[in-house]
Order: sequence, then structure tokens, then C-alpha cells
Amino acid sequence: MPLPVIEPPVPWHRPESIAHAAIPGIVTRAYGKFFDVQLRDEPRSLLSTVKGTVRRERRKTDLVAVGDRVWVVDVGEDEGQIEAIEPRTRVLARPARNTEDVEQVVLANPDQVLFVFAIRQPDPHRRMLDRFLVLAEYAGLPARIAINKLDLDPLEPDGRSLSQTIFGDYERFYPVHYVSSQTGLGLLELRQALANNVTVIAGPSGVGKSSLLNTLDPGIKRVVGEISTATGKGRHTTTATVLYTLDPTTFIADTPGIRALAMHGVPAEALDRCFPEFRPFLGECFYPDCTHLHEPDCNVREALADGAFSPQRYESYASLRRGDSGEW
Repeated sequence: MPLPVIEPPVPWHRPESIAHAAIPGIVTRAYGKFFDVQLRDEPRSLLSTVKGTVRRERRKTDLVAVGDRVWVVDVGEDEGQIEAIEPRTRVLARPARNTEDVEQVVLANPDQVLFVFAIRQPDPHRRMLDRFLVLAEYAGLPARIAINKLDLDPLEPDGRSLSQTIFGDYERFYPVHYVSSQTGLGLLELRQALANNVTVIAGPSGVGKSSLLNTLDPGIKRVVGEISTATGKGRHTTTATVLYTLDPTTFIADTPGIRALAMHGVPAEALDRCFPEFRPFLGECFYPDCTHLHEPDCNVREALADGAFSPQRYESYASLRRGDSGEW
């Protein structure tokens, strides 16, 4: 099982133009024009606004977003003013509403992403997981998978657990954590995997993300949602991205519950490289622009026939490549 390649932290650089009193911090929550800034070297935060000169600097993206590393001046009474924003190393973003060239940043500067699914209540949806993984691959963001509610995991007739049957083939390419927020199974190993990183956690509603975070970080309780008996889907409990501090060097970004996620910004011709199991077989097809759907002498489909990767993963790729519609 490969480990995510996480780059070393980018050093902070104090801009020469900012006030001498400015101190470094990380934006942990946004409230319109106000931002919570967790100070890097102190156990406190400042509710901050952005200096007017900074507001004129950045275009076609959110000026300040959760995860941004900033320099802030303490103006008293637990309030601050953001004087400068460090360059972003990477972002998770989507197009802003009613625009084509402006991005809305979901999270700035993540080190890795943890996709959480449940083995039951709600039932897992591999196609949705595959779509999440494509987005992470295209963003160059190391990905982990957590399968929650293992206390509800039954054994199959062959003696394997349901979780292994559904998710076992991902273990060749991604770290997969089998956990239970109810029993504590696997949580120590997961906590170690999150240490010293900014991790964005995402997944469909109702899979237990809030319960999982409550167990990992008992100091901050989050609202736990219920499963809708009518739809089997989770009720949304998180309404905006929040960056929680597990310790001074470990942060978790809790993102809103998602029932379906559109493939924003991933070109069709880049999809095959977003499936790591395809990569050893790319570049060897007869046609240089092979879609791996119907062309003759396709190296990827020959590898599929030889059992090099799972048919389910190939079907996810093919559906995305064809642009099939429908809920994931």
C-alpha cells in the first residue's frame, strides 16, 4: 500500500511591507468579511478583518479562505487585522456561482485529503468515492480513505468482511483505514496518519464524519446528523469549511456534507492519469489520443482483460469519460 507523498512545509516569509507587529497565523473559519485566525505561536485566535490595501491585490479567487497562512496585527479585544496573505501551495476549489473563470476556494494549503465512507447507514457508493479520488489526483493532493462504522460490518459467506469485499481493491493504491467511531477501532492509527498535516475530510452526509472528528478531538463537539429514513441519505450537519486544531501542528478541515459532486475543471483527456492503476499502461496504445473506450489495440483495456485492475474502477472511468449523467 503506497503512502501519500506529502511535501515538507513551506517556510513562512514575512513581507517587507507589513507592520512590524504582524504575527503569523492560519485562517480557521470565515464569516463573510470576518475571519478567525489561529495564531501560529500562541494558543489563541483573533477575529480579523482584511486591510484595505490587501483587498485590492488578488483577483479571480477568494481573497482570504480557510487554510490561508496570513500575517495579522493584534488590535486588542481579541480582534485583528490581516496585513498579508502567504502564497497558496495548492487549493481545493470550485467555480464560483454564475462564473466561468473565478474560483471559490473550499480549502487553501491542504496537505492531504481523507475521504470518509460508511460500510452501512448509508450504504457505500464506490462511484462517488471514485469521483472524489479523481478530483484529488487532478489537484495533486495525496488521498486516504476511511471506512467508518466497522461495528456494522458483517461477514460475507466466504468469510471476508463486507468492507474488504467492497474496498479491498483500493488498498493497492491508497491507504485505507477501517475504523469505528463507536468502538475506537483503528482510530489510533488514523490519528497518527493525520499528525503534523492539514487534512481535509470529505464524504457524503451521514457517514459519521462529525462523530469521527468528535472522537479524534473531544475538545470541540460537532453536531451529529441523522440518517433520513425516507432517502437513506444523511442530513447535512456542517454548513461551511472549518479548520479544527487537534494540536499545534495538526489541523482537520471539516467540509460540508456532499451527496453528489460535479466534475469541475477536470478535462476528459486527463481522466486516465487520475486513475493510478492505469498509469503503467498509458502511452502504449495504438492511437496516441486513445480514450480507452472502444479503440482497437488499447493497452489499458488489454490490461483490464488480464486482470491488472478491477472492472468496477474501469467502469467508473468509462462512465466519467463518456460524460454519463446521474447521481453518484
